[in-house]
Amino acid sequence: MSLIGYARVSTAEQHLDAQLAALNDAGCSRVFTDQASGARTDRPELAAALDYLREGDTLVVWKLDRLGRSLAHLVHVIEDLEKRGVEFRSLSESIDTTTPGGRLVFHMAAAFAQFERDLIRERTNAGLEAARAKGKVGGRPSVMTADRIKAARDMYSQGATYTQIGAVLGVSRSSVSRALNNEA
Repeated sequence: MSLIGYARVSTAEQHLDAQLAALNDAGCSRVFTDQASGARTDRPELAAALDYLREGDTLVVWKLDRLGRSLAHLVHVIEDLEKRGVEFRSLSESIDTTTPGGRLVFHMAAAFAQFERDLIRERTNAGLEAARAKGKVGGRPSVMTADRIKAARDMYSQGATYTQIGAVLGVSRSSVSRALNNEA
């Protein structure tokens, strides 16, 4: 019966130090770490930690949002742990799923984590819409300049395929296709 820790940061600029110290102080015998967004479910070290856990073990995180921000994902992970006889603890929120009260607190905290993520998404989308309204265009600039589009149009009218045109212009087939089809 071991305490197994999981820590996560979203970016390389963030540090795991506080999480690792808290997990070490909690008595974790092993800690798995990831650098990935909490919204992503394909985190290799989380998968390794979940695979490593055995009946009677406890998965410990510093804070619930380190495990994930999607309510569905959090609930799925905790339910899977329960079926396998593995307990769960979140140190910051004092969540311990071995008790009815702990399960209630887990579901409330998970709902708030999902709410926070939805608010962030809503603010981001509002900011993007405001930028578009001011005429700002996001994303990378097109590799298809006006000169390349003219050359592509000429080659296409002479029977060249998108793949051939892309090879000559040094761009992908899909860039050629997109540029020529957007003109129509």
